[in-house]
Amino acid sequence: MILNQLSILNYKNIAEAQLRFSPNVNCLIGNNGMGKTNVLDAIYYLSFCKSFGSQTDANTIRHGEQFLMLQGHYTRRNTEEDIVISAQRGKHKVVKRGGKEYQRQSQHIGLLPVVMVSPIDWTLISGASDERRRFMDQIISQGDKQFLDSLIRYNRALEQRNSMLRNQMRDPLLYETVEAAMCQCASYIHNVRRQWVEKFKPIFAEFYAAIAGDGEKVDLRYSSHLNDSTMDELLAQARERDLVLGYTSHGTHRDDLEMMLGTYSMRRTGSQGQGKTFTIALRLAQYEFLRQSTPTTPVLLLDDIFDKLDARRVENIVNIVASDRFGQIFITDTNRTHLDEIMQRLDGDHSMFTVVDGVCTPSDCEEAVRL
Repeated sequence: MILNQLSILNYKNIAEAQLRFSPNVNCLIGNNGMGKTNVLDAIYYLSFCKSFGSQTDANTIRHGEQFLMLQGHYTRRNTEEDIVISAQRGKHKVVKRGGKEYQRQSQHIGLLPVVMVSPIDWTLISGASDERRRFMDQIISQGDKQFLDSLIRYNRALEQRNSMLRNQMRDPLLYETVEAAMCQCASYIHNVRRQWVEKFKPIFAEFYAAIAGDGEKVDLRYSSHLNDSTMDELLAQARERDLVLGYTSHGTHRDDLEMMLGTYSMRRTGSQGQGKTFTIALRLAQYEFLRQSTPTTPVLLLDDIFDKLDARRVENIVNIVASDRFGQIFITDTNRTHLDEIMQRLDGDHSMFTVVDGVCTPSDCEEAVRL
């Protein structure tokens, strides 16, 4: 898949932009806060109908404006695709493919696979379990519509059960009805996540070793209440306790992905460089998994990936990124040296933009594209 052209209107600090890209590598260089990351985030938004970070739609609309609009022109599996997303403060977000609005935005997920590597990926290690569940679910959902549908239905039933618990409802028939829906979905979610972890681990270990060397061993472990019990058993056993707590304490919504360095938790023992290596390897493995399991080659977004890494790891990442296993790539950095090294190792055309005070200037022409 190739993103040929991106149009941005009122997205974060970007007032307006019309950007044309190389089908190979596109680099954006500039100091922090200039808008480089926001270009990558706009590309991500066109794939997932939301920002990569935790911003709500209202917070992605440029300050002082009432709406945003993003448009991407793609070549996907030899077919032209036009995607438009518009959002207005206080109103429903609209997502269109080829001029036709989706009935459900979830139908769009997976059409345009994108993998973003970002400094905030550290939360995959340091954050709560919902960060790691989101990581698993986002990858799986892009290739398994039934999984995404099961997640949506499970979460809807979970909200109903939690509401019943908060209101101290005790009618067993009502609980059985809601819990039946949860159990059906939970069984599928658990099985798919478990199988995915086993397939994903060797890919991840390969990328980590390629960056860090063979001296460090890493592992991923799937933690779930359903590893030892069925969902209906868990809900029945915990109902009285859940009534006291006011929420559902057991289920696939409590699953976790334990991240290990050797036999210890990465969160507790890893250095900054090891943590950065770990998260980059996770994202590159995500890319490779999607490339192998979906019919569309993902776009890779690399945001400031070289910070806090020693020279050897930087060199190894440059070698990986410059290999022919990747499709279209977008890279941001504050140091042009890294980007020039990548460019020197690549065949084919590429584009480089310098971003200064909101202006993105192609390096090979004098015309500025104002952001």
